[in-house]
Amino acid sequence: MTYLPQIVEAHHVKGFVVSTRFSDGTEKEIDVSQWFKGPVFDPLKKPKMFKKFFVEAGTLAWPNGVDIAPEALYEAPGVKKPNGKLASRRKRST
Repeated sequence: MTYLPQIVEAHHVKGFVVSTRFSDGTEKEIDVSQWFKGPVFDPLKKPKMFKKFFVEAGTLAWPNGVDIAPEALYEAPGVKKPNGKLASRRKRST
């Protein structure tokens, strides 16, 4: 892979699904539970802990030191929104 993707924005959707936006504009929803293998991921199986993710060094990270390589997230199957973009999360004006 010659392009090293970076996550620039992430939001919790539901369960273990996170909507992500990468530095090249790619946006998709990823079920992060596909990486929940091994004891290091056990704390993330609790929804309260899972939701504490943040973007650090271009990838998803958690307070317990767990992170997932940005290229793994970029290559992961995900649900792309129309035109490859996630639906807008902006509040509507009334």
